[in-house]
Amino acid sequence: MTFFRKPGAVSRFALAIALSTGAALTLAAPAQAAKKQEQPAGPKTEFSKPFQAAYKPFYDVIKAKGDITTMKANLPALQAAAQTADDKFTAGQTMYNIGLASKDLAMQREGVAQMIASNSVLINDKGTLLYASAELAYNSKDYAAARTFTQQAIAAGFTGDTDWLLANAFFNDNQVPGGIDVLDKAIAKKVAAGQTVPEDWLKYGFSKAYNANLDAQAGKFALLYAQLYPTRASWTNAISVQRNIGGFDGQELLDVLRLADRTGTLQTERDYVDYISAVDARRLPGETQRIIKAGIDAGKLQKSDVFVSEADKISAGRVAADTADLPKLAADAKAASATAATLMAAGDAFLSYQKPVDAEQFYTLALAKPGVDTGRVLTRLGIAQADQGKYAEAQATFAKVQGPRQPIAQLWALYAAQGGKAPTQ
Repeated sequence: MTFFRKPGAVSRFALAIALSTGAALTLAAPAQAAKKQEQPAGPKTEFSKPFQAAYKPFYDVIKAKGDITTMKANLPALQAAAQTADDKFTAGQTMYNIGLASKDLAMQREGVAQMIASNSVLINDKGTLLYASAELAYNSKDYAAARTFTQQAIAAGFTGDTDWLLANAFFNDNQVPGGIDVLDKAIAKKVAAGQTVPEDWLKYGFSKAYNANLDAQAGKFALLYAQLYPTRASWTNAISVQRNIGGFDGQELLDVLRLADRTGTLQTERDYVDYISAVDARRLPGETQRIIKAGIDAGKLQKSDVFVSEADKISAGRVAADTADLPKLAADAKAASATAATLMAAGDAFLSYQKPVDAEQFYTLALAKPGVDTGRVLTRLGIAQADQGKYAEAQATFAKVQGPRQPIAQLWALYAAQGGKAPTQ
């Protein structure tokens, strides 16, 4: 199973407040700003004389290209002199800029909070300021506040991409289900809008859900990852997670491993050994022979291994007779009196010997018989159709599978939707 690193701090709003508020980050003197606002097109601003006087040292430091220490020392006096809404906004903005220059997150947060609380006419985008507060809270590891500010930003009309931060504000606060829910809805929204879903969203969501034992969600993320980013790695994850959470064995596991074979994601000795066990050398010797050879050729199996050599000996001794018996099995299956068991056995044999046309015929007939294992037959009918390149029919067949086999059918349906092609990378 492949897992992924978590994202780092969020900081892309560090320099965005100037654009969002309409006030210059160069800290132009309030008196000058007020003079500009006298123009009919601009909002009417009001700066008190005490505040303008208190602001002059900041303006002088900027003009002289002085250091931040001097401005920091004068900040309490500026805060105390703020009386009007515009005074308080500019005082908050000044505090934010000093905090930004000195890399003081607490000061940045307080500065933005004062800007928002001022209700100044200089605020032309409160939503962005609120989201800046969310990012600053997130970077301060105050995840509850980050979630609150994000929701407030959305309510205030902020239209930026809030989902990644909001999801991680849940994840980093050990509230994995909340983060998964945010990511799930965000991904669905992007898919519906035809937008690209970031690969990190899928990888990280899968990793978080899997580690938290949220099996259904982990399977969903893994499947979508293989759908949107079809690589050997994504397909390996999608198949592996179903093997791990589905508890499949016997005939169910066989159909999972058949998909791994077709997608080129049989990667370990365990994969091949499990496949050989599931296919059963006595029951389907031809497929057993093929998988043993593939495992040896891939360097994952050793012919001298007792398990491998025994399966090889048993299956090799049965292939000739088994192949010779296929015509009789087909004749029995085509008889009007054929039972569900006979038809399923015929379908399984022909599918195993890579004769999907015949297999499709027998599985289709089996579905009409009483006592048939519908989920198993539908799954293998879909496989036989996919093996013939009848991908639309296969998808329709897989969509009918219900119960424990449904996750297996969903994986096969994706394979069919991708044209039955194994990923090349």
